[in-house]
Amino acid sequence: MTQQGQTNNIAPVVIAGAGPAGSLMALYLAQRDIPVVLLEKEAALPVDLRASTFHPPSLEMIADLGYGVIDKMLARGLKADRYQYRDRRSNDVATFDMSLIADSTRYPFRLQLEQYEFTRIVGDVLATLPTADVRFSHEVTGFTQSADHVDVEVRSPEGVQTIRTRFLVSAEGARSVVRKQAGIDYLGFTYDEKFLVVSTSFPFEEVFEDLSWVNYVSDPEEWCVILRTEKIWRVLFPTTPETAADEERLLSDEFIQERLQHLWRKDGDYDIGHRTLYNVNQRVAETYYQGRVVLAGDACHINNPLGGMGMNGGLHDANNLAAKLVRILQEGEDHIPLFEHYNRQRRDLAVRFVQEHTIANKKLMEARDPQEQIERQAMLMATAADPQKAKAFLLERAMINCVRDSEAQA
Repeated sequence: MTQQGQTNNIAPVVIAGAGPAGSLMALYLAQRDIPVVLLEKEAALPVDLRASTFHPPSLEMIADLGYGVIDKMLARGLKADRYQYRDRRSNDVATFDMSLIADSTRYPFRLQLEQYEFTRIVGDVLATLPTADVRFSHEVTGFTQSADHVDVEVRSPEGVQTIRTRFLVSAEGARSVVRKQAGIDYLGFTYDEKFLVVSTSFPFEEVFEDLSWVNYVSDPEEWCVILRTEKIWRVLFPTTPETAADEERLLSDEFIQERLQHLWRKDGDYDIGHRTLYNVNQRVAETYYQGRVVLAGDACHINNPLGGMGMNGGLHDANNLAAKLVRILQEGEDHIPLFEHYNRQRRDLAVRFVQEHTIANKKLMEARDPQEQIERQAMLMATAADPQKAKAFLLERAMINCVRDSEAQA
């Protein structure tokens, strides 16, 4: 039998979702003496195959949080200071050396680290801060808002509770209850394809010559992505299941062994760790806020993972929004103009840059015409061989330009 409870005090900020965006925002606020309640519907932080690439601007934002978070990440993660576009048929390789952008960032590399490692590190810090109240097994089920507060309905082991807050931030992910209840449309489309991601301990670096830690592999028959995290190799394959039976087949040992053997023929079976099959979306919320309710991360934008821009975009949302909440709560600024500015900076960017580039990345990989593949590889190799062009390419793909553009948005 549930009980109905309500807090007597108004919490300055309630954040729904303890993923990367919610965790970063909670630490940003808590370290500036703004009490924050971080709600996570799961009983513990999930450990699964999600995002695993941290781009340079994200690393800079995390470093600025302090508490040694960046040092622990760098100690655990794998620094990918170059990445490659490989043609499986010709064996041509375009290598982009990230040292070319060393004059533009403190961290001229991609850090390969499972996102749950980041949320765990931040979670440990939050547990030590009196201004952070982290509650697991607490799921936001709805809200009502007025001119000066939001009442957040929460399902918890103790029953249904209501938390009153000045601002509610949804970092719940793509299925955000808050966004849906706010009536905010999630505009865009879902690809017919689903991406199959599998992990293996097989040392691809020992069989592919000069293999970098991040590789985009083209092939008219089947393109793929091979990347290394701090623990394992991951391989991503495109698939087109039409039925539940198709999905079951794609997740089977037999199918996965077949695809990995096609990638590299070896004696015996591959060791297979995690496997997951997921929808591929390109969607952006029609607005990132409604009154005192604000969206961040996957709650307001999702895209295909090629280029690693999804989680990173969410971290950039969180950093931007948290800075504005500090101005509102500590300096007394009006929230509406600042939320509107956040909407212009982050939503416009998601539409113009992240969606555009991730769609282009996918088209770049999936071309099936052999001549188109040849021309694509030649373009990439020419770009990589020209330091000026390669630097421009890296500034775009490392999300440095998009963060600069966002911060410059009036």
